[in-house]
Amino acid sequence: MVDNAAFIKSKEVEVTNVHFAIEPVPFNKGFYSIDITFTYRLAVETYANSSSAPEMVSGNAQFCKKVILYGSDGTAKKFHSDDAVTTVSTTFSSENLPRATVQVAEPIVLDSKLVSKCPIPAETGGEALTHKRVYVTLGMFSIVQLQRPVPILIPCYDYCIPQKECTTTNDSPCELFEKIKFPTDEFFPPSLDEIDNE
Repeated sequence: MVDNAAFIKSKEVEVTNVHFAIEPVPFNKGFYSIDITFTYRLAVETYANSSSAPEMVSGNAQFCKKVILYGSDGTAKKFHSDDAVTTVSTTFSSENLPRATVQVAEPIVLDSKLVSKCPIPAETGGEALTHKRVYVTLGMFSIVQLQRPVPILIPCYDYCIPQKECTTTNDSPCELFEKIKFPTDEFFPPSLDEIDNE
């Protein structure tokens, strides 16, 4: 369908999978190199001519991104009660690696084009076939994070039973409503200056 198409139109694109590879950066203690491979599924409408009905074609594409982030040191050895083996290795272990996460907004199709490649000679000696490819340029926003579990001390208090009963008021609902400040911010979105100051 792509080889017979005169022009194309991008319909939708989505991220279907993300693969991580994390390694410590040599001579930079606490820093980690994260290789991220995004897999996209793209749907494209192909048109044989301007008056023909579109035919849907879908395919997959991949994009690799490399980032270096600080993930601190994880030299403490961890033991779990459900581990089958409880021996300790003195070499670098994958247990010490931080956990990488990525948040991805839905990609945006910035451009798509149908490109004719070099003709492929016909095996039977007849007319040569023209091979075409679909090129799509995507825009995508993502946040990459390194996470590591840390202990946090939280004060714990015993529960207490209330000794007093709630006091009731004799105010009418209308009088109570009149005491509530009008929620102006709910009706007017914040300006750009207010967002920058937050």
